[in-house]
Amino acid sequence: MNYLLVKAIHQVAVASSLGVFSIRACGSLLGAYWPKQKPARLLQHANDSILLSSALALAVIAGFSPLNAPWLLVKVLGLVVYIGLGTLVMREQALKGVRLGAFLLAVMLFGFIVSVALTKSPAGIMGYFFTRP
Repeated sequence: MNYLLVKAIHQVAVASSLGVFSIRACGSLLGAYWPKQKPARLLQHANDSILLSSALALAVIAGFSPLNAPWLLVKVLGLVVYIGLGTLVMREQALKGVRLGAFLLAVMLFGFIVSVALTKSPAGIMGYFFTRP
């Protein structure tokens, strides 16, 4: 497999994932019905499947695993929390304030996960703020 092609697919899927999630979450928070309908859910699941598949392919091609790359372990753990927050956002039974808070935390966590990927550091962007000169 071509690493650069798989990486490009992964990057597009990352951006699409945040976009689709944000649009669905905002619609859900505003009380719209369409975010729960099958086409919107299928679009999110299809994109996230491409995202996960390309992530696994990149890890295999580059020889990374959560055991030999601590930054990858942080990304995986962050992804698990992100999924939980996303599930809470879409749950209509939860209070709107809780759902909004979960959405904001999910977006911030998403940014942190991207920073971990870009820096290849478990601290991500936080490493820039807490390192000593």
